[in-house]
Amino acid sequence: MIISSWNVNSVRARIENIKEYLKKYSPDILMMQEIKAQDENYPYEDFEKSNYQNYVFGQKSYNGVAIISKKKLDKIEKDIFKDKNKQSRIITADLKHKSKTIKLINIYTPNGNPVDTEKYTYKLYWLESLINKLKAYLKKKENIIIGGDFNIIPSAEDVHNPKGYENDALFRLEIRKKLRELLSLGFHDAYRYIHPDKEGYTFWDYTSGAWQKNNGMRIDHFLVSNSIINLVKDVKINKFPRRRQKPSDHTPIEIELT
Repeated sequence: MIISSWNVNSVRARIENIKEYLKKYSPDILMMQEIKAQDENYPYEDFEKSNYQNYVFGQKSYNGVAIISKKKLDKIEKDIFKDKNKQSRIITADLKHKSKTIKLINIYTPNGNPVDTEKYTYKLYWLESLINKLKAYLKKKENIIIGGDFNIIPSAEDVHNPKGYENDALFRLEIRKKLRELLSLGFHDAYRYIHPDKEGYTFWDYTSGAWQKNNGMRIDHFLVSNSIINLVKDVKINKFPRRRQKPSDHTPIEIELT
């Protein structure tokens, strides 16, 4: 089974690229972030024609998350913790895989920049709220896969110019500590679990020739709970969509389960 995560940077603006990706690579599940569409304006039919079911938590012009799946998912939740800013940033679903039930959590973490504004304090608040909810899930011994745009660069190896990002909300030590706190609950960074030393950029800015120069960063992740890490066969970063016309500035990350 292939589960993919992709910040599409507008599902409607990027619809042809998304359809091309689905046709070429056919993931079983695609978790999308930053769909930038309300539920009523979301392109359900485009994905239904490719035999995907849609689970959507949209928002006008900003944010928004969705999961599309070839098989039916259960227990869809769109508000697993109270978001003081009422932004559409998280959607969860239960997946039956072999003899296990896996809770899929699709997240779009706030960017947090500039760091001296409410945007940064909101990011800290949001991450703390997520950590508290995950503690509750793990107490119930849930099997969990978290995928999405975390807007966190885990370490210096995950960005082209670490010195230049020391006071950025994506790489600030305080933010990286939040990711480590999350992992310490009982999760593995799936990409690093499979590829301890391999470069794995998932984002390249549109400006300054970042894509052409490979000035990227790894901010899109899959975290897998310890209880099911043995199911992870491979993790790949698929750069094909980033090469297309009108691409998202992110590219998909794919996790393969046995």
